[in-house]
Amino acid sequence: MNQDNKMTNNLSSKPNEEIDLIDVLLQLWRGKIVIFTVMVLTIILAVVYLSVAKQKWTSDAIVTYPDSGQVANYNNAMSVLYSQNPANAPTVVDVQQRFFGRFNASISALSEQLGNQVDPEKLVIAPAVKDQPVPLKISYTAKTAGEAQKTLTTYIQQINKRVVTELDNDLQSSINSKIDDLKEDLATQEKVAQEKKDLRLKMLNQSLLVAQQANIKDTLVQQAETLSEDTLFVLGSNALSATIKNEATRPLPLDASYYQARQTLLAISALKSKPDSTYALRYVMKPDLPVHRDSPKKVLILLIGAIMGIVVGSLIVLGRNMVKSYSPRN
Repeated sequence: MNQDNKMTNNLSSKPNEEIDLIDVLLQLWRGKIVIFTVMVLTIILAVVYLSVAKQKWTSDAIVTYPDSGQVANYNNAMSVLYSQNPANAPTVVDVQQRFFGRFNASISALSEQLGNQVDPEKLVIAPAVKDQPVPLKISYTAKTAGEAQKTLTTYIQQINKRVVTELDNDLQSSINSKIDDLKEDLATQEKVAQEKKDLRLKMLNQSLLVAQQANIKDTLVQQAETLSEDTLFVLGSNALSATIKNEATRPLPLDASYYQARQTLLAISALKSKPDSTYALRYVMKPDLPVHRDSPKKVLILLIGAIMGIVVGSLIVLGRNMVKSYSPRN
């Protein structure tokens, strides 16, 4: 018996619920002018917001390692610097990584610096390809599309110039240091060669004195190459005198390493830096001119405004009807 009553109550409640839903829809339809008016007002507010809200436009650029030609002057200079130890000379790939690594570090530092300003600027550096360190995607956000493109180009050029200048200064320091080292090495070899020459003159003069005291004028041997320093007197005073006279004008006894160092010094001294033709990066994509702004989104804001207007208008209509229906009971 109880089950029958429950079923009857359920059946009777369903028509009531359907009638209530239809009544709500009818109320909304009758109040459509109010709903439409509120929707128009919220759309107008959305338009006003779009006109006063700060716009954000993002320009993107993609950069990677510089080409070998862009670092050719620096690479050639390093090859000359390491000409005495070519195995230690950096390769072209090493030079490319050195330049781009310095660029990456510098522009990342700039990004942090811009973000910590009183009026922050948004400069984002991220891999252009997931899980790969290069190429890099650099993005800058500004109030207008043109400003975003121009500012991003300026920042990249400034960092490139700074990196090239720093590495060029390092190169000049290395060149100057190498020149000083070579000059010291050459001076040391010349000093040692002069000491050897002076020592030989002393030995020849000593041998001449012995030959004169022994009254040996003519050479007593046919092969002088076999003579030691202690037996040079057998060459005779005549030969020794001629040798001593010519020894003063004889060039210093310098070996091949001296002339190799001399050649390296001349080559390094002739090096000239060309920072204007050197680059720390290569553009895969230059800073573009954005077509679509990041925010505010025009269509989305207008759509939200319309939906809010419909919701608010519906609540006004239903609330007004509710007040009317319950006023007599109160």
